[in-house]
Amino acid sequence: MERKMLVATVSLVVASAAHGQSSVTLFGVIDEGLMIQSNARTTAATAATPGIGSRRVFLDSIAGQLGSRWGLRGVEDLGGGTKAVVMLESGVNLNSGALGQAGLLFGRQAYVGFSNDHYGTVTFGRQYESMVTYFATMIAAGQFATGFYAQAADVNNVNASQRVNNAVKYASPNLNGLTFGGTYSLGGVPGSLGRNSIYSAGVNYARGPIVLAAAYLFVHQPNTALFSNSGLASGLLSPGGSQVAAANTIWGGYATAATYQTFAVGSIYKIGDVGIGVNYSNTQFRDLQSPSSGLSISALGPQGTAIFNVGELNAVWHVTPAFQLGAAYTYAHGSQVSRSALRSFGGATYNSATLGADYFLSKATDVYVVGIIQKAHGTDSTGNPAVANIANLTPSSNDRQAVMRIGLRVKF
Repeated sequence: MERKMLVATVSLVVASAAHGQSSVTLFGVIDEGLMIQSNARTTAATAATPGIGSRRVFLDSIAGQLGSRWGLRGVEDLGGGTKAVVMLESGVNLNSGALGQAGLLFGRQAYVGFSNDHYGTVTFGRQYESMVTYFATMIAAGQFATGFYAQAADVNNVNASQRVNNAVKYASPNLNGLTFGGTYSLGGVPGSLGRNSIYSAGVNYARGPIVLAAAYLFVHQPNTALFSNSGLASGLLSPGGSQVAAANTIWGGYATAATYQTFAVGSIYKIGDVGIGVNYSNTQFRDLQSPSSGLSISALGPQGTAIFNVGELNAVWHVTPAFQLGAAYTYAHGSQVSRSALRSFGGATYNSATLGADYFLSKATDVYVVGIIQKAHGTDSTGNPAVANIANLTPSSNDRQAVMRIGLRVKF
């Protein structure tokens, strides 16, 4: 009996070895930065008094060039150019030891799927949607300016503030510089296939000196399906307030939308060692004060559709293989939505600019500095005078805000 078991075991091992090889890779990034913020609001403005704010100095490891994380990447060769793939990736707050993404163990990504050299990759789980996959490197925040330069508090999700739960994703192979794909997130609500569902698609073409990209994202019930890094998404738990929306004044007042959509187009043209990029996005929060949002609604809140138009011009100069400089200017305008009986909402503009420098000490380690300024004007999504609100920061108490980050990044 033992001999038969031994023969069977050996045969299984040999068959596995002949069929393919598997590997698991531990990887990660530690991205720590000293932050100097010019104004962090400590008291909100009222009708009688202006808001109060003060300078803030702190450490951050979440919203740097890449954001600190660790993960496991698994691949098994199944033969014929096909592989099984696995990804588990966890965000880390270096300064407290806490998990990122609202405390989820693998909040950045967690998926399994198949990859084929000729037909592309299909994966299932928590993932980046296709707006991020095909467009993130077109904006300054995805090149050098850190997550703090995400456009208008990442109103278009290009900088990956949100991942997508319960997602099926397809990504094409590289076809002479052309890549494309799509993502669909199942809402998971009994009796309603569309509720809390998400779909997105994108395309990117990089050939010679030019890069072109376009992407689209549509979300039903965005407050519960997208505007949270926690398990609230996709209707698996009781709906609740959006963590991300509540944290910003630029578009946080529009979390009651029934649907959300964004479309982006952009290009980068390289002239020698300099890459010059331009991009545009249009984002719409439709049917505000919708009962389907899972939030308390009010007849005195913003009504109708809120639209954000965002344009950016950026440039990156690779001075040497180890040293680069970057600069960008971003203009964001939110439309005025229909007025309630007592106040108006929207109509604000946000002008932002950034400068950055990055020096690579080795292939895995670099030091960098980034400065960002923002000026706001008009009325914001909460119906109050617009204040500057740089992404991932506490809003300013007035219409101006600046921040500097001195960072150290190590990849492994």
